[in-house]
Formats: sequence, C-alpha cells, structure tokens
Amino acid sequence: MNRNLIGIAIAAVGFVIGLAFLGSAIKNRNKADNTISVTGLGSNKFTSDLIAWSGNFSRNSFELKSAYDELANDKKVIENYLISKGIAKDQMVFSAVDIQKQINYGTDANGRSTQTFAGYQLSQKVSIDSKDVAKVENLSRNITEIINLGIEFTSSPPNYFYTKLGSVKQQMIADATKDAKQRAEKIAENSGAKLGNLKKATMGVTQITAPNSTEEYSYGGTFNTSSKDKEASITIKLEYEVN
Repeated sequence: MNRNLIGIAIAAVGFVIGLAFLGSAIKNRNKADNTISVTGLGSNKFTSDLIAWSGNFSRNSFELKSAYDELANDKKVIENYLISKGIAKDQMVFSAVDIQKQINYGTDANGRSTQTFAGYQLSQKVSIDSKDVAKVENLSRNITEIINLGIEFTSSPPNYFYTKLGSVKQQMIADATKDAKQRAEKIAENSGAKLGNLKKATMGVTQITAPNSTEEYSYGGTFNTSSKDKEASITIKLEYEVN
C-alpha cells in the first residue's frame, strides 16, 4: 500500500511539473510570435567630388635605348601639356616603364613554327587624382590634343568618388531606422496593438548606383564609379515586440 501511494505521489508531481513546462513553452511561443519585423529604406543623391583618370603612352623600336629615349621625351611633352591645362605637377603620377619584347609567330615553307623578333614595346601610365572634377573630366574628353602632338596615347574612362561618403551613410542609416519604425507603428496601430521594445536591428549593405539606372544590387553591395552623379541607399530591418 505504501509503495502504491509513493508511486501515485511521484506520478502526480511529475504531471504537475509537466504542466508547468508545457505552460511555459506555450507562453514563450506566444511571446515570440507577438513581434513585428519591418524593413526601412534610407537613400541619398549626391555628386562626386573626386575624379581619378589615367592614360597610357607607348613607343616601339628595334633598339631598346631608342624606344626608351622616345618614351622619355613623350613623358616630358605630356607633363608640359598637363601643366598647361592647369594640372599641378604633384598631382601627376607616372608609373615605371613596362618593357615588352615583341615576337611574331609563323610557319616556314616546311610547316615548321618560326619566331621572329619584332622589336621592343615600351609603355608608361600617367594617373591623376583631383578634386577639380570638371577640369580633369574635360581633359579626359579632349585627349586628341595629346595625340596631335605625335604621341600614341590611350585614355581610360575616369572614375568618380565621393570623399564624404561616411556622413552620407550616417544620415541614410538614421533615415532608414526612422522609416522602419514608422512602418512598424502603422502596422501595430492598424492591428489594434501597441508597439513594444525593440528586440533586434539588422543593417543591410550600402548600394551606390547611377541615378535612374538599371544597375542591379549585389549581396556584397554595389559601388558605382563610372557615374559622376550617384544615388546611395541602405536598408535597416527592425524587430519589435507587440503588446
């Protein structure tokens, strides 16, 4: 009899404990479900204040020294031309000279492969970083003036940057957070509930594209450098408790 009573008592205690755990699980589950997750957007349009442009020039000759001397003379001509266009000498960066031996490949009358020395090609690059965007932009578009000086010159498209991007990001984060909170408050209001404490905030990556473009956003963030005018955006995901 005593053993039966003890067994019943243990079973009863176990039942009560089980109910307690079940009640706690249901309560926590309901609490977890009473949340709102919203995503806010912050965006900003701005114009680049830094331009980076470069061009390449080269010379070909069977004599290495001759090619080098001609390239050195071209460098002086280019340097003087850029100075005449208002570019400071300390803004110009000339790369080291690249030397390539040119080989012509073919076959002889017997079908055997042949290699013929075709001379040396020496090339060099000049780069300019400037906050005078309009001046360098205009320079990159009128590069035929250098070609008319008898120099084999190839211009690269300029790249545009913004040096105050940090402050733009801070403002976008603030705008995205405000937008997300307003969305959450509206959802709670329309549901007859009240917005509770913020549980979690997740920030997305910054996307920088040309305005009104068809550029696609990327998982790691897009950073357009080909357009002088830019549009940046960022998302903030907020999760709130709902009372």
